[in-house]
Amino acid sequence: MKWNLRLAAANRSIWKASQLQRMLADHGLIISAGKMSGLWSGNPASIKLDDLDIICVVLGCEIGELLIPEPAKVTRPADTNNVAQAAASATATGPLVVPKRRDGRSLPPV
Repeated sequence: MKWNLRLAAANRSIWKASQLQRMLADHGLIISAGKMSGLWSGNPASIKLDDLDIICVVLGCEIGELLIPEPAKVTRPADTNNVAQAAASATATGPLVVPKRRDGRSLPPV
């Protein structure tokens, strides 16, 4: 996914992060200067869905304008059969692990 906050804000004549930060605060979303800098200048590592809702309300946009899919970045294994076989052989050769509770109670049926 590509984070597109800066362009979405620019399309609405919001040119500074501090301006958007004040607008978000008016709607109840208080963001520190450091977090706002990360949202404004790059790809945030994480963002709460509630925060995305407020950003969309403030900018008057849909989520698709903030998050742009990049399907070309998704890679697939060359041969899915080999991956499945490798996973099956890894579990077949290792010892069977049976979880045990620390309090002595039995585990739920499998």
